[in-house]
Amino acid sequence: MLSYVFVLFLIFQLARRAAAGVIIERQSITALTLAQIEAFKPYTLYAAAAYCPPDQTLSWTCGACSGNPTFEPFASGGDGSDTQFWYVGWDPTLSSVVVAHQGTDPTSFLAILTDIDFFLVGLDPTLFPGVPSSVQVHQGFALEQAKTAPDILAAVQTLLEQHSSSSVVLVGHSLGAALALLDTVYLPLYLPSGTRVRTIGYGMPRVGNQAFADYVDTMDSDGLTHINNREDPVPVIPPQSAGFVHPSGEVHIQDSGEWLACPGQDNPSQLCIVGDPNVLQDNILSDIIDHLGPYDDGIIMGCGAFA
Repeated sequence: MLSYVFVLFLIFQLARRAAAGVIIERQSITALTLAQIEAFKPYTLYAAAAYCPPDQTLSWTCGACSGNPTFEPFASGGDGSDTQFWYVGWDPTLSSVVVAHQGTDPTSFLAILTDIDFFLVGLDPTLFPGVPSSVQVHQGFALEQAKTAPDILAAVQTLLEQHSSSSVVLVGHSLGAALALLDTVYLPLYLPSGTRVRTIGYGMPRVGNQAFADYVDTMDSDGLTHINNREDPVPVIPPQSAGFVHPSGEVHIQDSGEWLACPGQDNPSQLCIVGDPNVLQDNILSDIIDHLGPYDDGIIMGCGAFA
């Protein structure tokens, strides 16, 4: 009888601890203040502007460009199909070099194929010297990032030297966010020690395996933020069952418009994108719309930027 009571007592204590853990986990999910949300606006506009052709980003005449009027474009490239658009420039307001990658254009067949090619492969040791072989990433993303890596690195190095700066910000939406994340690993391998690299991605798909997520989490940088909008299905693909894992840094925009910081990798809470019961269950059209936005201040991703 005593042992039976003792077992019940242990079960009760374990249940209490488990419940406390759930409460602690929920409490650790914190709401962003209005000021914190508004601080993302320049980066959101930079990600939207990456959808514009190079001639517009070099002249800084795109619709999304008006939100960051002091930006000084330096280099750009891509064709929006075989190679995603990208640009690099200097933001004197942020005192930082900005690198932006275009997201997936649904009308571009080659870009869609890049997304579908989701086998995990090791990083090219020529581009990523010293990165452990256990770090694996989406094959299509790796091939796409390799096309622009040398040109982007050269532009970043030049601007850092010209402005005596040690700050780089990487932005992108959708596929562009995945490319920005790969640049997050790539650029510090070649930049001067002490260079601060900050990455802000929107609607970012999973990019690599557990070793990749752990590597990103332990990098000496200013950190990663990946912002997911409502029931956007893109951040939950490729699936975890295929070996893909998100690094830490998620911010999930709720249906109410509240922005919540979700700690950890692929946080399973219903308040975060992985645990949101409505993801992949809603009308597909509304899900696609959620992928495009709106993000802060009503910004819809694309060259025009605003809804």
